[in-house]
Formats: sequence, structure tokens, C-alpha cells
Amino acid sequence: MTLVGKETIVYAVERLVKDLDPEFTDIIDKALSGKDISEKDSVRLFEARNFEVNILAMVADYLRWKTVGDIVTFVINRNINFTNECMINCAFCAYSKPLGHPEAYTLKINEIVKRALEAWKLGATEVCIQGAINPKLNPEFYLDILRSIKKVLPEIHIHAFSPQEIHYFATKMDVSYREALKMLKEAGLDSMPGTAAEILDDEVRKVICPNKINVKTWIKIIKTAHELSIPTTSTMMYGHVDTSEHKAKHLNIIREIQKETHGFTEFVPLSFIHYKTRLYASGLARPGATGLEDLKVHAVSRIFLNNYIKNIQVSWVKLGPKYAQAILNAGANDFGGTLMEENISRAAGATSGTHLPVERIINIIRDAGRIPAQRTTIYEIVKIY
Repeated sequence: MTLVGKETIVYAVERLVKDLDPEFTDIIDKALSGKDISEKDSVRLFEARNFEVNILAMVADYLRWKTVGDIVTFVINRNINFTNECMINCAFCAYSKPLGHPEAYTLKINEIVKRALEAWKLGATEVCIQGAINPKLNPEFYLDILRSIKKVLPEIHIHAFSPQEIHYFATKMDVSYREALKMLKEAGLDSMPGTAAEILDDEVRKVICPNKINVKTWIKIIKTAHELSIPTTSTMMYGHVDTSEHKAKHLNIIREIQKETHGFTEFVPLSFIHYKTRLYASGLARPGATGLEDLKVHAVSRIFLNNYIKNIQVSWVKLGPKYAQAILNAGANDFGGTLMEENISRAAGATSGTHLPVERIINIIRDAGRIPAQRTTIYEIVKIY
């Protein structure tokens, strides 16, 4: 061993002894032994500093490897945002436009179907369909989207409509959430994005999205979907007015739902894109998460959810492909989708593009020393590269 090598190891050991306090090591020991960490424990991990962050990433990466191995998955999909005209007016959103705005749009059914067909021809197995809450749309429009796509593409997976959209549809139809979801499933809905979650704390929601459904309603819709065998993703948008305690509470709610329903396919941390949002311009929010916060959120998410949700997705749209690749070493095992088009993050000022070709995703994963694999929406492996 060279002198430089010895010095490096001595430095690492000294940092370990200096920076790791007993509370932190106790939590890490608990995680490594396969036990659940508590909500309070996760707050402490979110506050990790200095060399603790390195250990946190290593532990998350180890749990990832132990749970799902070295395969990193991705899905070939297309986003279709069918309207941006919205009555909800969330402060964090730069995509939606007020009612009657000159830049507001709503896609026709035939245009939505055309985009789905284009995606299918390019190898997509999924279309992800979401829109703003547009009171001009009849609820039958939602059913027509599903039926029209399934009529021409019966094999494509339709991943559509957030809990906020389900609430709007059910309210307009004057039916229960259960009846609404049954109608949508019969029309062709295969799974749902677990978006509109933002931070599952009503005090935070009063600041960032006061007109959105509350936490209790979000949970009710998600649980009802799971009871009807409609799987969903789970998400968390962080880096605005949230604290470590808020993020910990959010993770605990997600874990408790999963214990009961087993309906989440993955967890997706979403870093707040601040540049063009009213929330940031008003001075209420910080300018997004730091790089270390991004790393810690993904690592803590893996540690906290590992026994219940196997798949932690990294959003290359939010973080950029380069940093998303780095987060593969902090607990993540899924690289999301090709998207083909992306409007929401781009409107807020994201600069990572709207489409990531399959070949580039494969190269990014391989360069990280991992095994690329195409998956379906529900994590069935289609092809290992």
C-alpha cells in the first residue's frame, strides 16, 4: 500500500470517529439489520452532515443492492398533458394557466390518440396522461380519452389521472371515489400516478397549493384505487417550504399506506423546480433543494421504505441526467421513463430536456456500473441489456 493510500484510510477513519455520533450510528445499525427506522429516526438522517452523508449514501446503496440487486430499470413511455387551463392555481406550478388565458390549451381526443399511436410505434408500453383541472371539461372527456386509446391500442398501458383529477371527475359525476374509479377502470385505466401529493401535510399545502385536496382526501383516493386493484406510484415534492419533519411525516404516511394496501409500485422523490414559480418569486420558498438535500432525500427514502417499496425512482427531468446517474449510488434503482414530451418541469424552468432516448438511458446506467433493463409500468422486466 502506498503512503497516499495509508493516509487516505487514516483520514477516513478519523472522520468516521469524529463525525458519527451514537444516535446516527444506532439508526444506521437498525437499518442495516433490516429493521424499520422510525419517523423521528428519518428526521435525524435528513439532518446528516459531513462524513455522515457518505455513510448514509453507502447504506442506502447497500440496501438497494441487497433488495433489488444491480439492475436499474426504465420504462419506454410518453407523457401527454391534455390541458393546461386550471382553476386550482397552485403557487408552485408554472405550467397551468388561469381560465381564459391566451396560452391555455386543451387537446382534442383525436390528438391525444395520435400521440399515443406515435409513442406505440416508437416502442412505448405506457402513456402517462395528466392534465390541469379545467372546469370547461365534461367528465365524459376523461372516459373518452381512455376508451379512444384502448380502441386503437388495446395493449398499451394507460397510466393516468392524479388523485386531484379523480376528485374532480367524481365531483362532476356526483359519485363516490370508488364509483368514479370503477368507471375509469372499466373505460381502460390501468394505473395511476400518485402525484398531487406534494408534501402530505395540510399546513404546508395551505401555502403551496391551498385549493388542492387535503391529505385525508389524497389518502382516501389512493387507498380506494389500491382496493380496486389499480396500482399507483407514490411521490414527494420537496425543496420549497418543507422541513425535515415534513419530509419524514410524508414518508411515514406512504409507508403506512403500503403496509395496508401493497398498492404502490415505486416511490419518486421530485425536487422542486423553482425558477418560474410564484411560490419562489413571492419569497415564500427557497430556491429548490441543494445537491446534498437531493442525495439525502433519495437515500433516506430507500432506508425508510426499503422493507415495503422496493423501487426508488430518480427523476432525470428534475435533477438532470448527470446527477440522476450519481443518485443511483444513493439508493435509487429506477431511471424513470423516456417521456418523449414533458411540459410541467420545463414550464417551471427545468433545463434537462423533454426526451431521453433509450440508448442514452442504457449508456448512463452502464456507465454507473449497473445493468440496464426495460420494464413495464408495474415493474415486469421486458428486456435486460
